[in-house]
Amino acid sequence: MTEPLPHWYLLGAGNMGTLAAWYLTRAGHTVSVVTNSPRLPLQKQLIFANQRMSLTLPCVSPAELPPAIKHVLVASKTPYTDSALQRVKGHLNNETQVLRFQNGVGALDGRLPSGSVMLEAITTSAVKGQSPQHTIVAENVTWIGGTAQPPEWFEGLQIHWPNLHWEADIRLVQWRKLVANAVINPLTAFYDIPNGALMNDPALLDQARTLCSEADALLAILDSQWPGDSFTAVLEVIRDTADNTSSMRADYQRGATTEIEAINGWLLRQAKNQGMDLPSHRRLVEALTSTP
Repeated sequence: MTEPLPHWYLLGAGNMGTLAAWYLTRAGHTVSVVTNSPRLPLQKQLIFANQRMSLTLPCVSPAELPPAIKHVLVASKTPYTDSALQRVKGHLNNETQVLRFQNGVGALDGRLPSGSVMLEAITTSAVKGQSPQHTIVAENVTWIGGTAQPPEWFEGLQIHWPNLHWEADIRLVQWRKLVANAVINPLTAFYDIPNGALMNDPALLDQARTLCSEADALLAILDSQWPGDSFTAVLEVIRDTADNTSSMRADYQRGATTEIEAINGWLLRQAKNQGMDLPSHRRLVEALTSTP
């Protein structure tokens, strides 16, 4: 007997959370945004290349949640993960399925009940704008994974989520995205430039190459299957997103806390566990987290 499609409780209705909610609702899922206080439904506008679409997302306060939540979509910015999870505290258990749709690695480590199932979503799609308007810059490839077999609802979601793939062992996919973010995001934030400007300055390209080499050296120790040669892959991402402003640059421009601790910071913590130093990554973390 086929199970009914999940109802998802969304933590973080920003650009990526809204995009995920759009695909889920197209596939027949229902989605509610968990807010700290009751409010009217969120009225969203998704601006695609050839059309503008509307999305209504009902809101629910923590007090209105059911005793046990079966499906949670975590799409908050990583610095706000703890405050987002606080909204559903006491409603998660070992049967909860959590889909993490965030940059970086490890934001939910040690924060979920034992036995709960965590799936990771990694995307190369790009969205910009401020709520309620979200401009879809590119619909590229997205991977979801983390368990041997996909959940029952995944096949139906593939029909409505462009270029969606299942990856049982999503770690290497996640690390590839992590390295690209660990190079492009902090460099463009620190130098206040669009992604493509990295290609136009030999000194910046040298910095990018060094960041890639440090990351490759660490990841090869963590997993002997790591293919390395991240610089080539990062150059491809830079070319494909040349006109884009990285999310870290946008956060840094407006004085918001960036996601560097979940990206470069994760690499530094893993390196420390291995008795290594990643000096180029460390300097960027220090520069972007220091108080002016």
